Amino acid sequence: MIPKVSPWKKNTVATMTEMLNNGGTFAVIDIHGVPAGAMLGMRAGLRGKMAVQVAKKRLMKIAWEATGNDFADLEELYSSAIQPALVQSDMNSFEVFTELKKTEAGRAAKPGDIAPHDIIVEKMDTGMPPGPIVGDLNSVGIPAKIVKGSVQIQKQVTILKEGEVFEGELGMMLSKIGIEPIVTGLRLCGTIEDGTSFKPETLDIDYEKFESDLISFGAGGFNLACNIRWFTSQTIPTLLSKASGEALAVALEAAIVTADTLPHLIGRANRGAMGVAGSLSADALDEELSQLLGAAASAAETAAAAPSSEDAPTEAEAEDEEEEEEGGFDGLGSLFG
Repeated sequence: MIPKVSPWKKNTVATMTEMLNNGGTFAVIDIHGVPAGAMLGMRAGLRGKMAVQVAKKRLMKIAWEATGNDFADLEELYSSAIQPALVQSDMNSFEVFTELKKTEAGRAAKPGDIAPHDIIVEKMDTGMPPGPIVGDLNSVGIPAKIVKGSVQIQKQVTILKEGEVFEGELGMMLSKIGIEPIVTGLRLCGTIEDGTSFKPETLDIDYEKFESDLISFGAGGFNLACNIRWFTSQTIPTLLSKASGEALAVALEAAIVTADTLPHLIGRANRGAMGVAGSLSADALDEELSQLLGAAASAAETAAAAPSSEDAPTEAEAEDEEEEEEGGFDGLGSLFG
């Protein structure tokens, strides 16, 4: 006698087979602990982005193999799922992870819940007024005390280690100080995209940090390429500019006269000449040189009377001017014959 298959099972298999035939990214999610009402809201929020089908593992296996897939690939994703569901989406695995992450929300721990990580209570002012809460917190191992009319946690304390079980009123007490460690939502167990499996930890990317790292790595690579003089279309403009600046500095130091260096050299010689002329007796100066020195002195007095932070030379500029004055005496000798 052939056993009769329930119509709902056939419909479920048919729905999943249609999902799998649509291609794209397939995922297994765990809906354990998600209230029915919240589940309906989550599915509504994901509608249009991905299809979600809740079914028993055996029915998923039938649909998966009926579409020519190896169930061993999908079965690996079931290892961490308590109440699995199958997801199909045209988005890539990273986008699927991001969308499912949005459904997560914290809730207070109940007796019997397992700590997903170390539960640490920080030293803090709870802002709660004095009352029985002080004794309640101390009874579950949270060192509380009334300070200046407010309930304060006296020191940092680890209440539970990862994997330990919540008991009694601990979860409720933690909730009262803002700690809700149990995350509910559509938890991704893994995806399969174009035959490649992705684990959740691989898909969990901080995109802002990722972008910042890319910019930093790009800048570091560019600086390295410039320092080792690696010629590319990106580095050549910077390298040419740097080489031009260094060549000009060498030419000025060697007093080589070119169209580019001549204005700098004349300016240096003029400043040197003015410096020497300023130290001479007024009788040794002709009328034109006296007028130039007078104009320079007047300009200096005007500048001193109205100082401006924008016009004040920086320490580096001052050092450059001193160096230029010291190096300008060769030009001064030529000026006076």
